[in-house]
Amino acid sequence: MGRLRRSRVHKAQRDVHRATRTRVRTKDLDLIQLIDLDPKNRAALEAQPLDFEKPGLAQHYCVECAKYYETDVALRSHWRSKVHKRRCKQLKEPAYTIEESERAAGLGRENRRPAHAVVDVDVAM
Repeated sequence: MGRLRRSRVHKAQRDVHRATRTRVRTKDLDLIQLIDLDPKNRAALEAQPLDFEKPGLAQHYCVECAKYYETDVALRSHWRSKVHKRRCKQLKEPAYTIEESERAAGLGRENRRPAHAVVDVDVAM
């Protein structure tokens, strides 16, 4: 007779479901590159007015990760973490654009051939 399967084996599915909730979702990389890393917008995000609804009264904000922290100590330790360094490395790569996806599909300019290709063929008889 075979072994019986253990009950309650669906913990991993629960964790995946919780991670995909919208309230946990972070800002996409292309939005951070286009909007938040602009020097004018970055200065405004780093010097936000007091907001009692956000963690740390919105005074400790990491622009690259789009995340608020409770204290300055927590923000500085985040800057030294692997998560922040990995995010900065991802932001150094250019964002994926519509033009790039069209080139991958073969719709780019360099993949188009001229409509009337003239081929000279000399046939010796």
